[in-house]
Amino acid sequence: MDFEKKLIVNSDKENLLGELVRSMNECISFYFSVAFVNFSGLQLLLDPLKEAQEKGVKGKIITSTYLNFTDAKALEKIKEFDNVELKVFVTDKEVGFHTKAYIFEYQDSYKVIIGSSNITQSALKSNIEWNVEVIAKEDADFIKKVLKEYNSLWEFSAEANEDFIQDYEAFLKSIKKTSSQQVIYENKGYIVPNRMQKRAIENLERLRHFDEKKALVIAATGTGKTYMSAFDVKRYKPSKLLFIVHREEILKKAKETFEILLPNEGLTFGLLTGNYKQKNVDYVFATIQTLSKCYQEFDRNEFEYLIIDEAHHATSPSYREVLNYFDPKFTLGMTATPERSDSGNVFDLFDNNVALEVRLHEALEDELVIPFHYFGITDIESVDLSDVHIDDIAEITKRLKVNERVDFIIEKMDFYGHDGDKRKCLGFCASVEHAQYMAAEFNKRGYNCVCLFGDHSPHQREMYINRLEDDTDELEFIFTVDIFNEGVDIPSVNSVLMLRPTNSPIVFIQQLGRGLRKHANKSFLTVLDFIGNHNKTFLIALALNGSRYYDKESLKIAIVTGFANIPGCTHIQMDKISQERILEQIDKENFNSMKYLKEEYFEFKKLNQGHIPYLLVDYLKYDGAPNPIKFINREKSYLQFVAKVEKDEKLKRLLLDDNFEATLKELSSHLPLKRVYEFVIINYLLDHEEINVQKAKNEILKLIKNVDEDSILHAFECLDQKYYDSGQKKSKPRLFVLEEGKLTKTELFKRVLENLEYKKFVEDIVTYGIFRYEKEYKEEYYGVPHFKLYEQYQMMDAAFLSNYRKTHSSFRGSGLLANGKEYFLFIDLHKEEDIKESINYQDKFLSEKYFQWQSVNSTTQQSERGQNIIHNKQRGVNLHLFVRKFGKLDGKTEPFIYIGKGNSVAFEGEKPITVKIELENEVPASLYNEFTIKV
Repeated sequence: MDFEKKLIVNSDKENLLGELVRSMNECISFYFSVAFVNFSGLQLLLDPLKEAQEKGVKGKIITSTYLNFTDAKALEKIKEFDNVELKVFVTDKEVGFHTKAYIFEYQDSYKVIIGSSNITQSALKSNIEWNVEVIAKEDADFIKKVLKEYNSLWEFSAEANEDFIQDYEAFLKSIKKTSSQQVIYENKGYIVPNRMQKRAIENLERLRHFDEKKALVIAATGTGKTYMSAFDVKRYKPSKLLFIVHREEILKKAKETFEILLPNEGLTFGLLTGNYKQKNVDYVFATIQTLSKCYQEFDRNEFEYLIIDEAHHATSPSYREVLNYFDPKFTLGMTATPERSDSGNVFDLFDNNVALEVRLHEALEDELVIPFHYFGITDIESVDLSDVHIDDIAEITKRLKVNERVDFIIEKMDFYGHDGDKRKCLGFCASVEHAQYMAAEFNKRGYNCVCLFGDHSPHQREMYINRLEDDTDELEFIFTVDIFNEGVDIPSVNSVLMLRPTNSPIVFIQQLGRGLRKHANKSFLTVLDFIGNHNKTFLIALALNGSRYYDKESLKIAIVTGFANIPGCTHIQMDKISQERILEQIDKENFNSMKYLKEEYFEFKKLNQGHIPYLLVDYLKYDGAPNPIKFINREKSYLQFVAKVEKDEKLKRLLLDDNFEATLKELSSHLPLKRVYEFVIINYLLDHEEINVQKAKNEILKLIKNVDEDSILHAFECLDQKYYDSGQKKSKPRLFVLEEGKLTKTELFKRVLENLEYKKFVEDIVTYGIFRYEKEYKEEYYGVPHFKLYEQYQMMDAAFLSNYRKTHSSFRGSGLLANGKEYFLFIDLHKEEDIKESINYQDKFLSEKYFQWQSVNSTTQQSERGQNIIHNKQRGVNLHLFVRKFGKLDGKTEPFIYIGKGNSVAFEGEKPITVKIELENEVPASLYNEFTIKV
């Protein structure tokens, strides 16, 4: 008897959802029997169910009332498909119902998947689940037995007609009312920090250990920053604390959080606001408005620990006055959006110490926010945006105001549905006029909605937000332009409509973020994006991909794999037309052209309140911001790029100073940093005369857990240009001198720093380099050679990061470079078409765990190098593998990706030797796809 069997688990390689969707698209009929169906899982199967209906493929679904876990709403939705019959097994106390079986019929065989997964989002995508798939001929005994069992269950189950569903729904509502949730005794000492909070607390401890007095934590709204601060306070144990924020409702919640986490410390807590004047307590929670009137009533060093929530407001005059008055031992700032205001830079305010930064993808991974189900839907044909400039809002508005489009949006909205009983939806529009039109049209069609924009008073906004959040109020939609991009918190929002062309990944992420706040009554957010044919559609892919550093190839792979790298239950689905449209645009676009870079820059400038972003750190403010290194690569320094695109005379004059310009280029050439030691040393020397190895070690340990002294010495030697070749020495300014174990500044560099305008820009490069390093490498120590798995590197980096003591630029050329027993294999998977090699290289992945590599033509097995390669483990030789798909993309040399060390396990032939290498780290699925899928 022929059986095909496989185990399906949810991992970064596969999940049950993918298998079900494939099977539904290929089968001639299907039969499901699952204990639970809830809407979070069903929504992910709506499109395959619809396709089955269109193809005339029939299905049967049995579910149950077991544990009252099935949604009545999910049953109602299934009933909308006339190709699916639905029955419900009604359970009682004696008989439970716990099947999880998915059966697909083909021409002469069946596929049966039996295991642990119900139809819920987590069971289909992210839970630890085991499901066994068996494919067998229709006459196999196993298949006959499965079908017989299914049919007997079918006979035994009740038809899910309208009366049945209404009764069941009424029953569920009655339980909800009567069973007040079980109260569980909870010892407050057992509330433990999540991963994000732990990392933040560790980093705050390390900064304080090195006498730093301020730090900033950047994390998305709803990720638990207040709890994190309370955990840190619990550890620090200040006798007096001041917590400042600008809104009273945030303050009350913060005070409650601290009271919960610090119940037995004998502390008193009080509010200092317009309504409360509790000043004589240990921990004061104050609004800035009230505090700024009475702060001098407190002693300057009254508070040991000061916390500023929503810290991006702290650059305003009222905050600065208060902060300049107090002298606490430690100040913590917390913000979701560290955007810069006219009055300054929030990073500077906290001494450029970022203890933690959590962006959207990390928040999803750590389950700090709820998952979202994104559906990219091709807009109706009659809306043509192909010839409109993305900034021509009036014309875009005119073309979007189409009644037929409103009907189409409503049709899709009703099809995909939403989580929970009441729809609470934000619709993001292109302009005020567009938002007013949408609200009017929806109201005409019987949907209760309002339009909100910048002219509405805070009071009006608050009133409408409260109405939307109220389950008993009929308001379901707020159409808006961009007042909800940031800073407005509506936790129970369960739907977002993207009704305008996306012209910025930043705005897209901010709008998406409005619905991701955790809330007791929702388990996911539904996002419907109506994708038109304007020429910037591919920006959606940039936003969803979650990586600030991308190239054409990685974007295309993300699209064709349905953004498989997105964590948890989040689901991203684009229809075929949108996918093809975006892929075509990506193919046409040159991401390194001046035209593209200028568009990216000016779009970012617009979000910067129209101010020229003179500083690199401006790009650290927003999730989805452009990567300014691309601007540096174009013009050798960021200021040169800005001067060019802005035609900025003031900047051009500044750059006339040859020493200043050369200094900017020299420092910029090290970005992005691959190790942080050099920039930490430079940062110290900006305000000090000299530095020795011990002092440098101290400074470096503020950022990372460990560092070896030889690497610090190598960093000193690098800063002294010991490893530059003669051409580099001629063309680059010498900024540092190493004498008798101490590093000092050259006269040239001192003169540059004496000019405060110049110094500001030098500091910016150093600060940006360090911040970005912290973001990408965290606080880990990577040893020597200093490589991080799956990070990008160029050949010359291997010399620098393995403390090579000769000219680093000589580290080029053949695919194998060596520093002692460290062997670096640089591998192109696709050779340049035009290079006629005398040999066809066979470098390729055999699997996620094995790689086949060929040595250069001249290598024999008997040579020293040959022996070191084929017996690397016995000879103590480390083989480091660096791989890239293409040597060049869009005319620019591509970096290699470090996939870790490997060991030779088989070899054959010589001149070249073909070696099979077992990798020490299995390549993650998303990266493996990137290397191996052809688009």
